[in-house]
This record gives sequence, C-alpha cells and structure tokens, in this order.
Amino acid sequence: MWLLRLFPWISRAAAFVYYRIRYTGDRVPATGPVLLVANHPNSLLDPVLVGAAARRPVRFLAKAPLFDDRTIAWLVRASGAIPVYRRADDPTQMDRNLDAFRAVHAALAEGAAVGIFPEGLSHSAPALAPLKTGAARIALGAATLTGGAFPLVPIGLDFRQKDRFRSRAVVLTGRPIPWDDLAARGVDDAEAVRALTERIADGLAHLTVNLERWQDRPLVECAVQIWEAERAVPPDPAERVARLVASTHILGEARRAGDQVAGELAADVETHRRRLRRFRLRPVDLASPVWFSTGVRWAARRVFLVFPLAAVIALVGFLLFFPPYRLTGFLVDRLRRPDDQRSTYKLLTGIVVYGVWLAALTAAAAVTWGVVPGLAVLLGMPVVGMVGLTVRERWRGAWSDARRFLLLRSRRALVDTLRARQRDLAARLQGVYQQYQARVEQAPPPPEEPA
Repeated sequence: MWLLRLFPWISRAAAFVYYRIRYTGDRVPATGPVLLVANHPNSLLDPVLVGAAARRPVRFLAKAPLFDDRTIAWLVRASGAIPVYRRADDPTQMDRNLDAFRAVHAALAEGAAVGIFPEGLSHSAPALAPLKTGAARIALGAATLTGGAFPLVPIGLDFRQKDRFRSRAVVLTGRPIPWDDLAARGVDDAEAVRALTERIADGLAHLTVNLERWQDRPLVECAVQIWEAERAVPPDPAERVARLVASTHILGEARRAGDQVAGELAADVETHRRRLRRFRLRPVDLASPVWFSTGVRWAARRVFLVFPLAAVIALVGFLLFFPPYRLTGFLVDRLRRPDDQRSTYKLLTGIVVYGVWLAALTAAAAVTWGVVPGLAVLLGMPVVGMVGLTVRERWRGAWSDARRFLLLRSRRALVDTLRARQRDLAARLQGVYQQYQARVEQAPPPPEEPA
C-alpha cells in the first residue's frame, strides 16, 4: 500500500492534467472514519477524482478481476484497494466477500476513509444504475465497531465529454447522508439495509444528472443556461448541477404526464438552441453588453496572449509533446476500449508514453550538453508543456470570444430577435421552475422507519 498516502496528491495532479476540473460542494471530513459513495461513469478515473476531492488517503473497493489484470494490478494493489467478488465475474468466489467486508469494517474502525461505487459497475448509461446494497451493508456492519453512525458522504461526478483530454468535469461533494436512526439495527436487518440503500440513491440522485436519454443533455443544459443568463445568475457548478437535476425531472414528468405546455416549451428551447448553435453563440452571449468599452476591457485582460514569450512557450510546448500525444491516442484507439474505459487507458498509457519520451529527451540532452542541461530538460519540460497547453486553450477561448463579440456588434437585428425570444423562454422557464419547486415543497415527507 505504498501509494496510499501519496494517492490524494497524485490524483489531484492527474485530474488537473487530464481534465479542466472543478471541485465544489462540502468538504470531506479530514479525519475519522468516512464512507464515500459515488456514481461510476468513468472506470478507474472515478477513484482518481474521488481521491482528489477527499484530500486524504482513501481505500477503494475494486472488483477482483482488476487484481489479476497485468496492466493495472500493480496500481490497484499499491493504492490499498480491497477486492470484492461479483457474481458476474465468478459465482464460486462470492463467499470470499466476507473477508472483504471484515477488511473494510476494520479500516473504518481504524479511522480510515473508504470509497465505494454502489452501482457496482462502470457504465455509460445516461442515468444511475440501480444501486447494490453493499455500501449500506458496509456502513451498518462497521457501525458496531465505530460506536454508531459515521459520515456517509455522496460524491457526484459529472463529465462533459469524459473520454476527451482537457474536457470539463465537475466533482460535487454532498452533505453527509443522515442514518443515525438506522446505525444500531445492524447488517442483518433487511429493512435497514433497504432504507439506507434508498437514502444513498437519493443522495447521489441530487448530485448527478440522470437523463432518460443522452439526446436530452443539450436541451436540459440550454434551458438552464437561458435561465441563468436572463436572471444574471453566476454559473456556480453546484447550483448548476442542482438546476440540471431539476430540469431533468421536469422534462421527465412532462413526458410521462403528456403535458402539452411543457412539451411546447421544450420544443421552443430546442429550436432556440439550434439557432444559437448555427451562429456559435451561447445564451449568456445574448445577455452580455456589447458596447465598445466592453471590447476594450476584454482585449486589455487578454493582451498577454499576444506577447512573444507566450507564443514561444505555446509553440515549444506543442512541438515537444505532440509526438507522445499522438502516439497515446493511436495506442488507445487500437485497444478499442468501451467509452467508460477510454480515459483510464489514455491516462495509464499516457503516463508510460510521456514518461519514456521525457526520459529519452533528458538522456539526449545530458549526453549532448551535460548533466545540468539534462536536469533542466527533466524539470522544465513538464512546466513548459502545461503552460503552453494553458496558453493555447486561452487562445482558442479568446478567438471564440472575439468572433462572438463581432457578430453581436454587426448583426443587431438578428441579435435583437434572439434576445427577445430568449427573454420569453426565460420567463416561461421561471414559471415551470416555480411550479416544480411548489410541488417539491408540498410533497409529504417519507414515512419514518420503525425503530
């Protein structure tokens, strides 16, 4: 388990390099026993993000076949993972889960953080899979050793394009799930296991966007962005996820009830989204001022991007790391992994390929110019690579912003039409959101579990 203490730092560094990531929500308790439960859309990248969010060593439960996988078994063992045996993998090994549960209970009793993905499998479905009872059984079994309930923290992982390098990701940590009333009932109480599993599912459902189909994601996102833009609400990641969850519920309810008004609103939002996409605009662009002074301030904040040093770093970083970048993509494409595993293999393959590339250039520099230049290459290349990558991303963003600003300035009649349309949609969305919130507040509380 030599990697366990380093895992939070390595996880945060790996997540920082691979994704443009935001951590938001509550903080995971820094000490004492805690059980972390998260959705599982992205194979071994999910433990990396959960470990990064926890900011403390986390021991994860991992399916037993990973411990025999020659490519990643060393990583799974070194990080202190605990094997679990699934019927789908080998029904004859199921009795070994008793040892796994004892190991988890002991870890929690010692004050460790343990991570589990209660869906039981990594997948690319648009919604949470039905939860297994393992997380609830672990919590109830450990409660007898910890002296009662301990923090059971849900974490939602949301990816824009999970298999794409430098795509956006949000890690949202929720409040601990209340289960003090169930802690003393023990793992043999089937009703307690069922009730706690339902609470875990409800906790994760409030942190994740659960769609009926992937095609709904752009529609739901556009509805939320319209509402935020017209009400001048800052796009806080946690609040945006909550709005996406609400919008998804509203869309699902409207379809099931055959709500014609909500159906027409959804169709109008989709039409507006397609029009904006045609001009490569966003809802927030229509609500932004396009005065000349705005353009001057925008240019002043980005003037450093045209400095020669920034251009040199961007170009050098691109040239230095283009060969390993292309080779990593080529190798992963040849492996033909499912979508939920591609990022894992990109990261693991990239660590090897980039490591070999860095070692080769370091050795070449040391042989050609000496040890000190070799060390400079070893230490400087990663810095140049990340700074250059950041500059190139800022260039792309700046060009897109400039194009949108010029379009908004030059096509006034079109923009006015789109703005009027968007204001009307925002007002209609506000009415729907208010009705939804009223239904949520009026809903009767769930019945209390018998003692």
